[in-house]
Amino acid sequence: MRGNHVIGEAAIRAGCHFYAGYPITPQNELTEYMAARLSEVKDGVFIQAESELAAINMVMGASMAGTRAMTSSSGPGISLKQESISFLSAMELPAVIVNISRGGPGLGNIAPSQSDYFQATRGGGHGDYRNIVLAPNSVQELADLTMRAFDLADKYRTPVLILGDGMLGQMMEPVEFLDPKKPGKPVSKEWTLTGANGRPSRIIRSLLLDPTVEEEHNWKLVRKYERIIHKETLVEDFLLGDSTMAVIAFGTAARITKGAILRAREQNIKVGMIRPITLWPFPSKAIQEISKIIKHFLVFELNTGQMIDDVRLSLEGRGEVHFYGRPGGIIPTPLEVSRVIASQYYQKRLG
Repeated sequence: MRGNHVIGEAAIRAGCHFYAGYPITPQNELTEYMAARLSEVKDGVFIQAESELAAINMVMGASMAGTRAMTSSSGPGISLKQESISFLSAMELPAVIVNISRGGPGLGNIAPSQSDYFQATRGGGHGDYRNIVLAPNSVQELADLTMRAFDLADKYRTPVLILGDGMLGQMMEPVEFLDPKKPGKPVSKEWTLTGANGRPSRIIRSLLLDPTVEEEHNWKLVRKYERIIHKETLVEDFLLGDSTMAVIAFGTAARITKGAILRAREQNIKVGMIRPITLWPFPSKAIQEISKIIKHFLVFELNTGQMIDDVRLSLEGRGEVHFYGRPGGIIPTPLEVSRVIASQYYQKRLG
């Protein structure tokens, strides 16, 4: 199946009953798929909204009513959704937001890129908040992490972002789906707005005019984020056992890196990879542990170097960090990246 279609099918199997979106390349196949599939789901609702702003606010309303809800877009559309993502975080409302990213900044182009790392991992909007950010690197992971995203959103009452790119969205691969959510006792959502028939009325809001109340709410969110960091960080390591150098890459860049590492090892270059699967929470502890035996790191991204800050913060000066990137939608081959790895490796060895 095509990657964008897989996200839609996984969302349906995860219990998503509401989708609102607005067209933008390269994620339009997801919107198209949801239009067809939600019509087959009992109580399923699909809306092609009049704008990205309308779409995210419709998702907010559906979430308030207790429905598993999703929207999707690409970079410029995600930018327009940021205010309401901040509102969702403040009001502690679950939602899944998919970004099939493209070249930027501005309108950029429709080619695959990882230029939205800052936007995704720093919250993107105003205020003290974070979003869980999942970064799949295959069509199979699009399926698995989409289903996980809905569970995490409900568990922590927070928005969860899936950060893909145009290549993942368009490629076709074999995929196996986890079992659909079986009907049963619904997850308790006592905070939802279901009408005050037989109970006191309640309100969901983010306007807290008393600074003392606002401060305590911020610290409450921080405590939740600390739990997420402790329990939900995901990372993959690849051929690190005998390595003296590690490449750090995510998503499509990590997939290219695996091929590059296998080529490099044919030349007896001892290199492995660290792949953050959660971009937030970032796997800082895993990188710190690896830095006890590896001191040379190469960050490879399809941008101008947005993940470097997180890598350096994680290392706390215990390793040397270099960067290779291809922004604007250029997709390098494993051969190209293997040559960069070899260059860095022999520089360190000779040095």
